[in-house]
Amino acid sequence: MKLNDWLKQNSSKISEEICRINQVNNFNNNCLNQTSKDSIIAVLNKLRSLILPGIYETEKLDYGNLQNITDSRFRITAIELCHTIENVLMEHCRYEGCGRPECVECKTDAEKFSIMIMESLPAMRNMLEKDIEAAYEGDPAAKSYEEIVLSYPSFEAISIYRIAHAISKFEIPLIPRIMTEYAHERTGIDIHPNATIGEKFFIDHGTGVVIGETCTIGNNVKIYQSVTLGAKSFPVDEEGNPIKNIKRHPDIGNNVVIYAGATILGGNTIIGENSVIGGNVWLTHSVPKDTTVFNAQPSPILKKIGDEED
Repeated sequence: MKLNDWLKQNSSKISEEICRINQVNNFNNNCLNQTSKDSIIAVLNKLRSLILPGIYETEKLDYGNLQNITDSRFRITAIELCHTIENVLMEHCRYEGCGRPECVECKTDAEKFSIMIMESLPAMRNMLEKDIEAAYEGDPAAKSYEEIVLSYPSFEAISIYRIAHAISKFEIPLIPRIMTEYAHERTGIDIHPNATIGEKFFIDHGTGVVIGETCTIGNNVKIYQSVTLGAKSFPVDEEGNPIKNIKRHPDIGNNVVIYAGATILGGNTIIGENSVIGGNVWLTHSVPKDTTVFNAQPSPILKKIGDEED
């Protein structure tokens, strides 16, 4: 059968079935009609351009007129951010049972949250400067601050996390997670927006790093690739569903270094300040401050090429 003939016979029937299944499963797509994933990422990139002008530009930036350009972009970004937050809040409100096509409280909250987020941008920029400094000091291969900002995937992931975390403080649904998952997709670094991370944070290399929702990380912490700061287990309720909003991920103290492949799990696990966690270490219990943790050294077997197997 040719495609056009098949479509004439089946298109309406299958489309109707798809819509019916979505309705039965209570999947409401209104939010995605108004606020798509791409629109949230577009707002994210506008915020990044405000914080670090010239880094994410597609055209040459006129630095002689930077303040006027920044002011114009600031106004546009604030309006777009507010519109995006309002759409998400309204959809969440309808899902929770409000039922109104427009909600005055959602609009008011969106404006209030947008103002506070935009006011936080200078402090966020100062925090990122310390992250850049930590990368430069922590990586002997780094030749300049510009190299770190332009080419380090860890800085891209951390800078997006800083923005998403500022938004997550207001319990705005959807937006922060889409932002950090965008960073995850681009860099291989998975940082939950609700995690709390102090200043001068550096991830060397970065691929495969996972930082869970309730994790807290102190100041001047350095971690390497494939580190997991995760949950030890998932307590469930009487119906067998994971219990949410409880502490599940570890706390990392100030000045800690965690080497590649280490896995640290559990909401009661605390890594004391100034400690060093060696590569491929598996931890589900706390470590006192000023402690080095490492696995027993393996015993490699060396053989000359051509020697027969024992």
